[in-house]
Amino acid sequence: MATTVLVAGAGPTGLTLGIELARRGVGVRVVDKADRYFAGSRGDGLQPRTMEVFEDLGVLDAVLAAGAPPFPMRVYLDGEFTMERRMAEHVEPTPAVPYPNAWFLGQSQTEGILRDRLAELGVRVELNTGLTGFTQDDDGVTAELSTGETVRVAYLVGADGGKSFVRKALGIAFEGTTDESIRMLLGDVQAEGLDHSTGYWFAAKDEPMSGVAFTPLAGTPHFQFGSPLGDAEVEPSLPALQAHLDRVSGGGIRLHDLAWSTVWRPNIRLAEAFRRGRVFLAGDAAHVHPPTGGQGLNTGVQDAYNLGWKLADGSPELLDSYEPERRAVAARVLGVSTALLEKYTEGAEDAHERGPETQQLDTNYRGGPLSPNGIGVLRPGDRAPDAPLADENGKEVRLFELFRGPHATELVFGDGPLGTEHPAYRILPSASGDGLFDVGGHAYAAYQAKRVLVRPDGYVWSVS
Repeated sequence: MATTVLVAGAGPTGLTLGIELARRGVGVRVVDKADRYFAGSRGDGLQPRTMEVFEDLGVLDAVLAAGAPPFPMRVYLDGEFTMERRMAEHVEPTPAVPYPNAWFLGQSQTEGILRDRLAELGVRVELNTGLTGFTQDDDGVTAELSTGETVRVAYLVGADGGKSFVRKALGIAFEGTTDESIRMLLGDVQAEGLDHSTGYWFAAKDEPMSGVAFTPLAGTPHFQFGSPLGDAEVEPSLPALQAHLDRVSGGGIRLHDLAWSTVWRPNIRLAEAFRRGRVFLAGDAAHVHPPTGGQGLNTGVQDAYNLGWKLADGSPELLDSYEPERRAVAARVLGVSTALLEKYTEGAEDAHERGPETQQLDTNYRGGPLSPNGIGVLRPGDRAPDAPLADENGKEVRLFELFRGPHATELVFGDGPLGTEHPAYRILPSASGDGLFDVGGHAYAAYQAKRVLVRPDGYVWSVS
């Protein structure tokens, strides 16, 4: 199959985009300049909306099997157990929101699951294959790779991280700040003497918000270690992690088998544009976030989820909608994560707690180019809710199961003709007649409409 889209960068954003294109039969290559796959936890928090995306992509079962719900955090001050805290209270699923809680899985594990899914679709990541240059014209993009190959494609997508070669080559400004006054020592490490079923917070009584955090990494024997550095100049090494822990724990906990470590600085930036002609930016190439709130990886995955079906279609109207839809979302999410960072640096007691604003379930495209303003409970641009249904034989099904796949979906409530352009389903209020039956009236309550067209990315396209 001829390559139509070249994706530079094989992190969660590039992998999600590759899956979206490959399952639509679009020729895609996913290349990365690295000589090996990333091995580290980095972005380990998956938000509820991302879990819904992963269900559609066919990777949710693997993510659930490999990851874990948020761990409780045992707080020790001056080496003495003080209390147990939770990042957020557990929320029970509802018919409209099947995955209301965050899920934790190390980024390298998430990437491995996405790579496996991409390989099932016939596409494998090409390592040691960096992008070294490109030019574009009205008909396509000519890209040069570090292997010496020149490839001609219809579109190029830069999913190549905060230092994006693609963004720099396009001359797009990366507006924002890097705060050198705030630095953290991060790493994935094993800790002898700590129970892997819970998280830990070690700090001094006189500085309870400035300590060392340990978060278990599901499916591994490691914890994610995090500690503010202040003005200290240290190398991200096992002795450095051990010294920071000993200072606030009183000793007795031996760290070993450091798998990954880095010194992190808050980098809060938003690209001036997400597109130039036939070249697009997604993920960290377009926006970088502080880790507070766990927004970066999730926002990148949803960039790709928004862009994939539009590239596959190729219509100017859809391609033109990518930047206004996703740049507005990225700006809002940057505001959320920055506000949480300010709480953290100010030592607020609720700095580690997470509210509904971090779940990305309220992300919408109301008033955007594909979503003219409407009236009613559910409007064009809103996330399409889930709901339980049953067919005429009593078999249970959900709206999300009808939405699953690379297509738009039409829902007709009650009487009225079914369209033929997209998969279409008639939903009835009771178990009589034909079509699908609304179990408990949940879909009728959530949609309150006669006819709804749902976009391939699970947002409402039109309501009547």
